[in-house]
Amino acid sequence: MGKLERIAAQQDRAAGRGLSRRGFLSAAVGSSFLFGFARESKAAQTYPLGAPLPPPEFEPNIWCSIAPDGTINVNIIRAEMGQHIGTALARIIADEMEADWDKVKITYVDTDPKWGLMVTGGSWSVWMTWDVFRQAGAAARTILVEEGAKLLGIPASSCHARNGRVIGGSYSISFGDIVAKAKPTRSFTPDQMKALPLKPASERRLIGKPVKSLDIPSKTNGTAIYGIDAKIDGMVYGRPKMPPTRYGSKVVSVDDSEAKKVPGYIRYITLEDPSDTVPGWVVVLAKSYPAAIRATDLLKVEWTPGKTANVTEKQIQDRGRELIAKSDVGTMIFNDKGVDEAFKGAKRVLEQEYTCASVMHYQLEPMNAIAQLKDGTWEVHCGNQWQTLFLPVIAKALGVPESKVKMVSYLLGGGFGRRLNGDYAVPAALASKAIGGKPVKLILTRSDDMQFDSIRSPSVQKVRVALDEKNTIVGFEHHATAGWPTEVMAGPFMEKGVDGKPYDQFAIAGADSWYDFGTMRVRAISNDLAKETFRPGWLRSVSAGWTPWAQECFIDEVAHALGKDPVAFRLELLNGNGPEGRNKGQAPDSNGGALRQAAVVKRLAEKAGWGKPLPKDTALGMATTFGQERGMPTWTAGAVQVHVDRTTGVVTCQKIWLVLDAGTIVDPDGALAQTEGGALWGLSMALCEGSEIVDGVCRDRNLDTYTPLRMPDVPEMDIEFVESTEKPMGLGEPGVTTIGAAIGNAIFNAVGIRLRHMPVRPEDVLAALKEKGAA
Repeated sequence: MGKLERIAAQQDRAAGRGLSRRGFLSAAVGSSFLFGFARESKAAQTYPLGAPLPPPEFEPNIWCSIAPDGTINVNIIRAEMGQHIGTALARIIADEMEADWDKVKITYVDTDPKWGLMVTGGSWSVWMTWDVFRQAGAAARTILVEEGAKLLGIPASSCHARNGRVIGGSYSISFGDIVAKAKPTRSFTPDQMKALPLKPASERRLIGKPVKSLDIPSKTNGTAIYGIDAKIDGMVYGRPKMPPTRYGSKVVSVDDSEAKKVPGYIRYITLEDPSDTVPGWVVVLAKSYPAAIRATDLLKVEWTPGKTANVTEKQIQDRGRELIAKSDVGTMIFNDKGVDEAFKGAKRVLEQEYTCASVMHYQLEPMNAIAQLKDGTWEVHCGNQWQTLFLPVIAKALGVPESKVKMVSYLLGGGFGRRLNGDYAVPAALASKAIGGKPVKLILTRSDDMQFDSIRSPSVQKVRVALDEKNTIVGFEHHATAGWPTEVMAGPFMEKGVDGKPYDQFAIAGADSWYDFGTMRVRAISNDLAKETFRPGWLRSVSAGWTPWAQECFIDEVAHALGKDPVAFRLELLNGNGPEGRNKGQAPDSNGGALRQAAVVKRLAEKAGWGKPLPKDTALGMATTFGQERGMPTWTAGAVQVHVDRTTGVVTCQKIWLVLDAGTIVDPDGALAQTEGGALWGLSMALCEGSEIVDGVCRDRNLDTYTPLRMPDVPEMDIEFVESTEKPMGLGEPGVTTIGAAIGNAIFNAVGIRLRHMPVRPEDVLAALKEKGAA
């Protein structure tokens, strides 16, 4: 079953109905609108009585429209948070349509059932939109050629589209003139839509080519509006007073005598939340945000804390170890026949434990939302990555039907998965409800946001291999436990393991590798103490940012134990074999399978000069992954060159190499920027970032103690994309996935110590060097 089919099935389970792949696609993009039923668009603004209405645009489908002046609008349902997604997606329609890029514009749309699944995460956006937008562009092109041919008096078979015009011999007519004169109304049945001819890769003129980004001008001239910029007449400002625990806290008393002394203070509200998203929160309202900040600091609230008030990170990780030791918990992702026998009969068994700390988002723009009741509908103005997920939650909190809630979209000042969780919209909505639906703009300070950030859970992993008398791997096990974000926030989207149990695919992705390990067991375990303590979140690359830390460091350990070169050892395992042919790959998403992963490893070794001599205490380390998910692999190989200072324990990353095969690269500039940013995030999590749960919440509340990678520490980077005409895969997250393990492997190659906790701190290096010296 492919990923779109799985998403369809997951949506349908929640809705209690069955739906085919085509049915899901139709629902996800607007029923019959996907298939080209033309209609006149309605003007967005009101025109004075008697004034002439603007000429109607032609909408061959809900995704694009052509105006009589030739302007082409592309509707974008994905969130823009710095990744230039509008530019990337608009290219797909515009290229297939043969549009003039200078006449293309983009609109980030508000929530509406016709858009279907509105989510921006998982590196899904281009991959999920590719087929739909190509068909949408082909529909527009087909209609424009037909109508243009009629106006030119030439058979459609003698005409073609190019750069915003329909051309037949020595004659041509612009798309705008066709719309103005022909007023096209052609529509397609689903079967006709499916059969539309698509351009071959050789005829693409925008995809993969240098073009101007459509979203940059507004960001540089100050006209771009982010959620935190939004204003509504008559709004008041709110700031939450956060309870001591994420769950279970109850307000005992509130004293606002000191808060009343702040000019502009209005009142406080103790939230009652039927959705249980923000239990125990108190919101302070004021006439200005500075007043809201000061008054909230002065507000005295007494709570009864929840049961996790004294929980520590160590307790969470110890609970993970307990769960791994129990063979009857968790979900089996792979559980091949003969795993237990392979280990019982092994000549040699190698195993290790790897851990990762809590990691926080720290996106630039703190959480914010405006809520108001307008004309009987609740409007929530904010930037959000998964409107489809949180609109129902807001409706539940307000006690109204989903049809009475609309999320108005804005640009995001950073997301990285934090805004997949829309919890920040709920207190704004409840505060507005408490004052009769008047607009409330709620903003969390940085420290507010960090107290209850939906963090990447701390994790514990155990990895084992069974070796026969020839030192061949005949059995493999990977057990991973962490808090599961999808379980907590989007249960119907969880997948099912081979044992029929549900599991969070974003808490195990990366462990389900393409290596030929013989018989293999991969088990995902939800850490119950973690999910009771905090709301686990999706953070850029999610589990693929920590499962390779275990698996790829362990592969290196096994290679060295066997006296084999780590690159050569991986190439042996990336042979395309495996039980039931699962590593061979299949169309359209994983053509070539493990052999494509082997290809990027070979190319990486060439680029990085694997095996070259380097100065003392300096070495290369490498790792390889398939990016974010097995079902939509971006074949990735990464190497780093590090220097380890034996006196201070400081590890300096001097250079990063990455080779990626992501299929067709739609937007080269965006792909490069995404990969660079991902690699630096991976480096930051490996050496710099990481918090700790203390008394039930994260210890670090601001950037004075939480220390991401700084600009002076950015290394040289060499990034290469394999040329390909395969279906495009994701690029938002794969850059993260190899860096941590490559760092760990490079440290070993430089000074001979193995560190199995991420992040790697200087004190960890010094302790390991001391232990090694003592040994």
